[in-house]
Amino acid sequence: MRIVLTGGGTGGHLTPLVAVADKLKSKLGSEAEILYIGSGAEMEKKIMSEEGIPAKFVVTGKMRRYFSFQNFVDFFKVPIGFVQSLWILLRFMPDAIFSKGGYVAVPIVLAGWIYRIPIMIHESDSAPGIANQFLSKFANRIAVAYPSAGEYFPKEKTALVGNPIRFQITEGDAKILRQEIGFTESRKTLLILGGSQGSRVINDAIVKILPQLLQHFQIVHQTGQEHYDDVLREAAFVGVKAGHNGYYAVPFMNANKLRDAFALSDLVISRAGATFITEIAANGKPAILIPISESANDHQRMNAYALAQIGAALVLEEANLGEHILLEKINYILNDNELQQNMVEKIKTFYHPTAADVIANGIIEIARL
Repeated sequence: MRIVLTGGGTGGHLTPLVAVADKLKSKLGSEAEILYIGSGAEMEKKIMSEEGIPAKFVVTGKMRRYFSFQNFVDFFKVPIGFVQSLWILLRFMPDAIFSKGGYVAVPIVLAGWIYRIPIMIHESDSAPGIANQFLSKFANRIAVAYPSAGEYFPKEKTALVGNPIRFQITEGDAKILRQEIGFTESRKTLLILGGSQGSRVINDAIVKILPQLLQHFQIVHQTGQEHYDDVLREAAFVGVKAGHNGYYAVPFMNANKLRDAFALSDLVISRAGATFITEIAANGKPAILIPISESANDHQRMNAYALAQIGAALVLEEANLGEHILLEKINYILNDNELQQNMVEKIKTFYHPTAADVIANGIIEIARL
């Protein structure tokens, strides 16, 4: 059985695709032949290579919601990517296509529809992006992670399944990472995540209050590759040396280290991407979510407030990310055990442990139609 996976080239799209690929391989064994088609972003190449999933790449264009000359350039990329998709699918001729959305998925799904290949799409966010709203017209089945997202799609082919993540993310061992980085059991630990590529806004806000935080807490800080050196330099400027006194900074954590970091943490400060939210929920951690102010379709803010409305997380807007309010909110949560427990119970309701399994079953089913 041949399956094509596709979706935007960020960690938020790639991690769920890998989770579904794992399930397909476990269900189909040697019968599974999986191909990823993407945009050629470095993260795509890295992750697919690590997972042993063959990959092909097409030229992609993006329609921005604001005026940009790049819109005119990208307009001519779309037909090129479509022709490339037709050729790749003709040679591979899959039994089904699974798409996580994003502009890279558009030419691939359209080419698949022309070949009458069954298509399943998945929407991670509380409100779908333009690409998935458009592609839903060509999909045989649609899976969503939030009930609110289902309102945008035809009910007869839409199901609430949750957001697929790799099951290993919940199998972390706090002791392993604690020993590796020299943390103690006597102090609580903050886990700082700025998305797969890091966040300058979050990095700057944390570095400003590092001296005050380290008086009481330990910190695991994923900075993003391109921000790492800046964070180390700015931390040194405020008198903090990474790797000492409870401050551990790292450009990027692979799945094994990230799961141990979740296990070790008492509070997570993160962007509000759907995959990170699901991983936080799966590990049952209190969270402060800081949505990207200019995320596509404002999806991060909508994701964050969907949790905040039921008390599952606390939300801070970028515009309000002053050092005093961030420090106040961190102390507010970590000094109130009852509040922490309540947040844990609420955020766990956003985790659907069977999501990857249900999606894999759905892909296999439509492939056999």
